Amino acid sequence: MRAVTISSPGGPEVLGWGEVPDPVCGPGEVLVDVAATAVNRADTLQRQGHYPPPPGASEVLGLECSGVISEVGADVTGWSVGDEVCALLSGGGYAERVAVPAGQLLPRPAGVELATAAALPEVVCTVWSNVFMLAGLRAGEVFLVHGGSSGIGTMAIQLAARAGARVATTAGSAEKLAFCRELGADIGVDHREQDFVEVVREATDGHGADVVLDIIGAKYLARNLDVLATGGRLVGIGMQGGTKAEIDLGKLMRKRGSVHATTLRSRPATGPGGKAEIVAAVRHDVWPDVERGVVRPIVDRRLPMSRAGEAHALLESSTHIGKVLLVPDA
Repeated sequence: MRAVTISSPGGPEVLGWGEVPDPVCGPGEVLVDVAATAVNRADTLQRQGHYPPPPGASEVLGLECSGVISEVGADVTGWSVGDEVCALLSGGGYAERVAVPAGQLLPRPAGVELATAAALPEVVCTVWSNVFMLAGLRAGEVFLVHGGSSGIGTMAIQLAARAGARVATTAGSAEKLAFCRELGADIGVDHREQDFVEVVREATDGHGADVVLDIIGAKYLARNLDVLATGGRLVGIGMQGGTKAEIDLGKLMRKRGSVHATTLRSRPATGPGGKAEIVAAVRHDVWPDVERGVVRPIVDRRLPMSRAGEAHALLESSTHIGKVLLVPDA
């Protein structure tokens, strides 16, 4: 099969499109003919040599995909050849075919075109597992997500608004903030010109944010603690702004706050807290509203996989809104 390859760690120019061995469908897995995959920040880190795949995972980039099941392995029930699906992956999505543990499959939502469904698994599973399963966001609380126009951000805004939270977000332009408001954000902060701590505190009469979903990391840690409400929960899922910073434990204790740092890719396939558990929760709690159009995938553009380097450059420029998809070359 053909897949996106990495000639050596480096910039977007190291990505190529060539022949690689076909994946093998093992017990408990299905083989999916890929209709589309989506570009994630983790892919750019792996391309640079900073984020190797977990043991046993494909070396090929790609943490989600959509497509059609072409083979069903031993011990798999509930899925058949020809089913249209999307999937959460540990790797392998930037290819014509990928082997997927059956517990990480989701049916293509009714009303969502097959390729577009590739924009859903990673962001929905990330937001649901962190904001709701871990941080326990509730109706009436204030939720702050950084990077509201990103793939994660556009999904977090929709799911938090659906849950009855008051949503605040940061973004880098008036255009992006306007789009975030259309998705359900109540409070918008231009991070290039405004201090999100001041804006959120003022908008909430000093209350602050009950839950913060952070993709930046060290650069924002102190200010995220400042904006936390009493009993607030900070969840870090990214390191774009560095990995090391100090925590003022006194401030955290006075607020009775908590800090969580998680990743999705390295979770086990099964067991407590594993990918299958998260996918099952998403299918039960989120998929019905995706099928009703209450929650929708946001796609900036599609590019052929042979132009994966261009897609990575676009993601790293942060000029996109929502997800960037890659489709196999004809």
